[in-house]
Amino acid sequence: MVFNIKKETVKDANVFAAGLALGTLGLRVLTSKDARKVYSHVVAAGMRAKESVMGTVERVQASTDDIVAEAKEINAARDEALFDDKTSAEGK
Repeated sequence: MVFNIKKETVKDANVFAAGLALGTLGLRVLTSKDARKVYSHVVAAGMRAKESVMGTVERVQASTDDIVAEAKEINAARDEALFDDKTSAEGK
């Protein structure tokens, strides 16, 4: 035997060659026109989903702002009532 090659080495080389071939084939598939069309549709769907989520966030934020404004009014009225109670109690 001229070359001392182990079966494991040949197997590893075959696996590497198969991976290289599949990688090359995969690259061609990923850069094809059909794949680009699929990517475009997926990105478009993602953009629509983002717009929908942003609309929901804006509505929730507006509702939260209204709640905070009402809470501030309630606290202001409460503080005013407490101040009036203290001044009337001191006047007695």
